[in-house]
Amino acid sequence: MKTVHFGIIGCGLMGKEFASAAARWCDLPEMDVRPEIVAVCDTNESLLGWFKDNFASVEQSTSDYRELLANSDVEAVYCAVPHNLHERMYCDIISAGKHLMGEKPFGIDLAANEAILACVKEHPEVFVRCSSEFPFAPAMQRLCDMIEADEFGEIIEVNTGFLHSSDLDPEKPINWKRLARFCGEYGVMGDLGMHVCHVPFRAGWRPLNVRAILSNLVPQRPDGKGETASCDTWDNATLFCETLNPATGKTFPWTLKTCRIAPGHKNTWYCEVIGMRKCARYSSRNTNSIEILDYSTGGEQTWRQIDMGHETAFKTITGSIFEFGFSDCVLQMWAGFLYEFAHGNPLKRFAGCVTPEETGLSHRLFTAGLRSEEYKVTTQVEG
Repeated sequence: MKTVHFGIIGCGLMGKEFASAAARWCDLPEMDVRPEIVAVCDTNESLLGWFKDNFASVEQSTSDYRELLANSDVEAVYCAVPHNLHERMYCDIISAGKHLMGEKPFGIDLAANEAILACVKEHPEVFVRCSSEFPFAPAMQRLCDMIEADEFGEIIEVNTGFLHSSDLDPEKPINWKRLARFCGEYGVMGDLGMHVCHVPFRAGWRPLNVRAILSNLVPQRPDGKGETASCDTWDNATLFCETLNPATGKTFPWTLKTCRIAPGHKNTWYCEVIGMRKCARYSSRNTNSIEILDYSTGGEQTWRQIDMGHETAFKTITGSIFEFGFSDCVLQMWAGFLYEFAHGNPLKRFAGCVTPEETGLSHRLFTAGLRSEEYKVTTQVEG
């Protein structure tokens, strides 16, 4: 089995999730490539101990990411840092010849994203992808297989979203995601938007224009020092897009929602496709189920619910009868990254990670969304 030596830059929640997935790699009996964590980096050195205590393979721990990039044993890097650091760090990683799994939005703004994509183009030997876990849930893989097989017929509309309530409490102290200088002007769109774009973009559906309604619901928060600080990013975003289906040359409405303040939703990701022959919808609130409406043969229009269990894109030792969870999504996503890295193509169309080009389309969409909100008009999406 081929082993890929990884460094992790950014040792917070998602860095730990990746390391935990690497520790579970034996759960994937048919994989012929595996990750091994050999180096970790974070400016908060107190986070490094967890990795050193739990992974004997970690030989380097540092607060300077350039020291990690100078390590010849590191072949690939997972970089999970605030958005304002993406351009510099991603370009340094790629220029150092290290393969990269980066976090969304792949640059704090369109200019930063374009700089990263230019660097990718200059280094075609480096494999670069962006993180997005939720499409790897078995129920979503079923929905994606339906897209691939053209089971929906002509698309009537699509609705995708990511809703959570992390910022519902107005007394929650401010963090970097509520400050534009770290998170970017996109606000919640940059933080959550790639997740809701992943499947439609991979399907080939392209937003032509957008009318965005953005909300800054809590303009000030405690700063943790007894004072208040201004929150200058968007809490919630609803985007209405006229979207082209290249397969038919026709357009349909696509509604995207990203919310940090969504009462009743702890962390809900959803996708709904309405077609002339079939409809399907998935929500992480009922993560092991998909609902399908098939009326192509006439008769009553009745939604049926199918429990999927552990029917994953990448085979696991876990029986298909057992239920699936978020950490399983992370494991499947990383299997998708390593499989495509080793074989040159994803296992199947919707079992691959977000490409740099797909991040570029998301930036053009969110940039148009900002213009739409500013001028209160429908705005063309460039490219």
